Amino acid sequence: MERAQGLLSAELPVRRAACGVSAGTGAPLAGGVHGPGHLRALTAVVLDTLESAARTRGGPLPAGGPDEVARRTTALAAPVLPEEGIGAEAALADLVRAVAEGAADPADPACVAHLHCPPLAVAAAAELAGAALNPSMDSWDQAPAAGVIEELTTAALARLVHPEAPAPDALITSGGTESNLVALLLARERAAPGPLRVVTGANAHHSVHRAAWMLGLPAPTVVACHDGRIDPAALDRTLAGLGGGPVLVVATAGTTDEGRIDPLPEIARIAERYGAELHVDAAYGGPLLFSERLAPRLAGLDRAVSVTLDLHKLGWQPVAAGVLAVADTALLAPLSLRADYLNADDDTEAGLPDLLGRSVRTTRRPDALKMAVTFRALGRRGLSELVEHCVTTAEEFGRAVDARPALRRRPGAIGISTVLFRPVVADEREAEAGDAVVAEVRRTLLMDGRAVLGRAVAEDGDGRRRLWLKATLLHPAAASADLVPLLDLVTEAAERAAAAEGGDGLSAAGGTGAPAAERLSP
Repeated sequence: MERAQGLLSAELPVRRAACGVSAGTGAPLAGGVHGPGHLRALTAVVLDTLESAARTRGGPLPAGGPDEVARRTTALAAPVLPEEGIGAEAALADLVRAVAEGAADPADPACVAHLHCPPLAVAAAAELAGAALNPSMDSWDQAPAAGVIEELTTAALARLVHPEAPAPDALITSGGTESNLVALLLARERAAPGPLRVVTGANAHHSVHRAAWMLGLPAPTVVACHDGRIDPAALDRTLAGLGGGPVLVVATAGTTDEGRIDPLPEIARIAERYGAELHVDAAYGGPLLFSERLAPRLAGLDRAVSVTLDLHKLGWQPVAAGVLAVADTALLAPLSLRADYLNADDDTEAGLPDLLGRSVRTTRRPDALKMAVTFRALGRRGLSELVEHCVTTAEEFGRAVDARPALRRRPGAIGISTVLFRPVVADEREAEAGDAVVAEVRRTLLMDGRAVLGRAVAEDGDGRRRLWLKATLLHPAAASADLVPLLDLVTEAAERAAAAEGGDGLSAAGGTGAPAAERLSP
């Protein structure tokens, strides 16, 4: 009890700390005049630990699989809540080491499974500043300047998405899932008394279906896709069959599995013909707008009433960095809310900005800060170069796959920066057995800590759906030459899987006909 009171009393002179007096040594603060000094020493511990832990890990993923990672992490991190604290430096060294040695590191060129980007150093540094100052973006008196930064950032992004709209706007969100949820929420309110019906492709992100469920809407009507993209003729038939009423069509610009962009101009025309609104989930593909060369791939995006973006994907921001852009700021009116302690009427009338209606959340991080710092640092041209690098690298990687007799790329164009491929030995087996080889190759590389590849089920050239290895290339500096060793690893693992099969076939669950001791992974 005495120790707890001592730690508490160390935090009491907050006002004095802001004036330049330390708040005490028991619990030094990050803010105020002395905060940067405290942070400087502790940040050195973090950076040194991150550097040494990356060398210890020695690859994109820790070897040994879930059980071994859990064992090593627990040894460094437990007990998380000891009776007596071990001190800031020791706690940082242990837990940062645990999470860094056990990380899936997107800065490693062989970590390409997901839309999981390596954040830029300048964005991570801005994140530190935001965390130290800790503004909460729900009232002006908690975030005076941060609110201005957010306003400037959202205005720039809104104009990027809707360049010809008279009054576009945008919100900062936690990511694509929240952006899609808010888009459907706003559409539901416009449709009242409704009910709103949502029509989307079979390629849509699962968050669209989850949002409809959370909002009490009917389950979305799913439109057939061809080659991973919404079939316009199928959409036309679907809307004709609905017989009117409020409808929101949800298209995708950059699907999670294949990086495909729906035919947005055709979809927009069909939606307008039936009086439906259009929302585009461009969480992946939206940053193509930074590039004059690549932006035409998103033609028709500006005809959407709302657009989802995610800058913690092809934008190299630390999580979270989501955006929802709308064609007209008036569309955000349903989010308005009055809470006297945050945005009293008389305060708003007196000129204090009202931030509460800028989100469905109350307490929010200053996520716009890192975006703004990155934008200012690189400019649109610098961002364009990074986006174009990833797209070009994916195309070169696809050609490298094509040049390997032991590998086969999914037929068709590269989807933004996503490449699907599989070992030829998988094609030499029946459907389930072949897919099991692909799954086994991926798990083998994961367990060995040698590569982090994704998996996707997608249509092949013969129309059949098969399992593919997925490389999502978001590294803004890795060259195609850095990725060639990944193909060697896949080829080697496939040969091992084929040899271990012993003619009995791999099961769809990834097992083999060989004894357990000979299997490649648990």
